[in-house]
Amino acid sequence: MKIDHDSLKKIAHLARLEIKPEEETALLKSMDSVLTWMDQLNEIDTEGVEPLTHIMDEVNNWREDVAVNSLDRKDALHNAPSKNDSYIMVPKVIE
Repeated sequence: MKIDHDSLKKIAHLARLEIKPEEETALLKSMDSVLTWMDQLNEIDTEGVEPLTHIMDEVNNWREDVAVNSLDRKDALHNAPSKNDSYIMVPKVIE
């Protein structure tokens, strides 16, 4: 598949790109090389090859989601910019 100037302008319009006239030749060459490479990939026989969802076979070690009090009230209030004896004070956001 070849990309011509009209196709390049249409693609640029759809992608909301502004292409300067001096950049057109380089972009056409670059897009043509990508499409040539894609054509080469399409020639490869992939019959019987399982599709991948991830490149790596690694699996996450998920921890159990258990609620735990990791800070006591005193430690949690220690660095709060505005607080009273028991709570962090925040500006009112609802009228």
